[in-house]
Amino acid sequence: MQMSNPWRCILLTVAVSLFTQLNSTAQSLDLKKEYAETLFKLVDALLTHQVQDKKNNDFGAIKCNYDGVLHTRASESVYPFALAYQVSGNRKYLQAAIDTGNWLIKQQEQNGSWKETPEEWTGTTTDQALMMMMAYEVLSSKLSPAEKLNWRLAMKKAVDYLHLVMNPEFASINYVATTCATLAKAGLLLKSDAYLKRATILARRCISKMDADGFLNGEGGRTYANKLGADLGYSMEMSLWGLGFYARLTGDTLVNHEVKKALKNHLYFVYPDGSLDNSWGIRSNKWTTYGGATSDGCQVLFSLYADEDPRYGTAAFKNLEYLRKNILPGGLIGYGPQHAEVMGAPCIYPTFTKAKNLAMAYALETKNSRARVKLPTEEIGWIKYFKTMDVALLRTDHFMATVTAYGYKDYKAGSKSKYMYRPAGGAISNLWVKDHGYLTASSVTVYSRPEPMSFPEAPGIKSLTPRIEFRDSLGYFTNLYEFDAKMDYKNTSTGRFEVDVSGELKDQNWLAAGVGYQMKYLFTDSTLTKSITLVYHDLNPVVKIIEPIINYKGMSFKQINANTIVIEGEHKKFKFEVCAGDVKLELGQDQQHYWAPYPALRAMPITLEVSPVPGAFLQTVTYRISML
Repeated sequence: MQMSNPWRCILLTVAVSLFTQLNSTAQSLDLKKEYAETLFKLVDALLTHQVQDKKNNDFGAIKCNYDGVLHTRASESVYPFALAYQVSGNRKYLQAAIDTGNWLIKQQEQNGSWKETPEEWTGTTTDQALMMMMAYEVLSSKLSPAEKLNWRLAMKKAVDYLHLVMNPEFASINYVATTCATLAKAGLLLKSDAYLKRATILARRCISKMDADGFLNGEGGRTYANKLGADLGYSMEMSLWGLGFYARLTGDTLVNHEVKKALKNHLYFVYPDGSLDNSWGIRSNKWTTYGGATSDGCQVLFSLYADEDPRYGTAAFKNLEYLRKNILPGGLIGYGPQHAEVMGAPCIYPTFTKAKNLAMAYALETKNSRARVKLPTEEIGWIKYFKTMDVALLRTDHFMATVTAYGYKDYKAGSKSKYMYRPAGGAISNLWVKDHGYLTASSVTVYSRPEPMSFPEAPGIKSLTPRIEFRDSLGYFTNLYEFDAKMDYKNTSTGRFEVDVSGELKDQNWLAAGVGYQMKYLFTDSTLTKSITLVYHDLNPVVKIIEPIINYKGMSFKQINANTIVIEGEHKKFKFEVCAGDVKLELGQDQQHYWAPYPALRAMPITLEVSPVPGAFLQTVTYRISML
């Protein structure tokens, strides 16, 4: 029997409506639910580290098994605990919050500060004071009269200390930005116009240090009293949310406008898999791929501005998904995707910092459902150059890459500076492949422990960053120490992007020895071709080009002839092929040393050894990584 046209139209309309509703449901995000799910996992892990013996003088503290220290900053968990209680009604979180808050108060210095145990630094007082105040708003009705008095006195002492000392001359810019939020919150909670006025002064100082691309300077070493240097990770996970939260509390439209403008560019550094690319920032020595090990997290920032752009909610969720892959058995967060393969138990810093970030994100999220949309990095076929940083991002069908020639220099500290071992010189600091993950990544050029509590011992490890290098009687020279490289880029045709870099191989003191280089990267949808020209103008050493390929569990590497290596992962297969040049190709040289604590990854090195040719001052080597 043939169906009449009216009925066919009705059924078709119903079918389309159902499909639209189902599709809409599939493309929506309940961010509060997602934040809470991970938050509870983290606070439950922190609970297992809390000192529970009431006879112990440190009852309520949170112990770090990694170094045995009772970090005062770990008591920033007071707010995640408080929010977990508010959401669940479970009194174990209420008690945990009160106990750790009471312990933290006992650790306060006479001047109102808290030392970042086991160090002497007191700038982190701003983080502790803010979390205490936010927790107090949840817990005040549950505190005894004596506790309530003690909490308010401790909060006031801490904020008075910050009011007195905090500025860009005292601390790196992320502390100043956070203090804007802390002072604003204190001004409202403790009813002080002086705090609010000081918050505004500091916030205007902060935005004055933003460059034309929205990157915030002030994370590096001192020149005179001031600091320069930008770090994307600390900006996204600390500074920008501090300024944004301040603006939300005070109604400062100028600061809010500058943060919104900056966030538009920062969004490009959330990779398609949700990882956060701080491979190139001056504090990338703590980069974990999901963010930083001691910075808070990006969800609070994206929650503040989720109503401005639907991509922000999606970015928060995708980074959260990626973060979850870094949670170890037992609930602590590791230092990167392969933490369990290369290291033992981590410090608790990543766990409590990300917990406080998720707690704030939950509290600031205003909707039960947000649209899931494409991120800029999920779009195919573009290159974006950030002129003020000399950093380029690009995306083809299969590849996404970060190329950095960021030229910040810590002139005063020189080679002693912890900021001067980041990738530079036109290195590809991050190379991601769709359905595979990182093909190459980066770590510090030479590993050191500038903050012993944050940097585990790792003697003899080698950098994960792709590089050109040589050693001779003068020392070690590499493009990674070239902070004056020249970089250019262009679209050669649809879907093909070229990045050109030139410079000198230099030592850690930024001195050249006599070998220059020109690098040309050509990206297509399925290939990356690198052409490297060595310029022997004053020296003729043997030069090595090293490509450390991230070695995920289950991957295989096979050299099938003098010019070709086949790499096979779980979902992708690659061919590494020398296309031109007289080189010796070697697989796995010093393989055992190719791993890093930050980010926690290991790699299989591919080495191309280039010997000088008598009478020639130019040598070009071309090789290609292609999808099979």
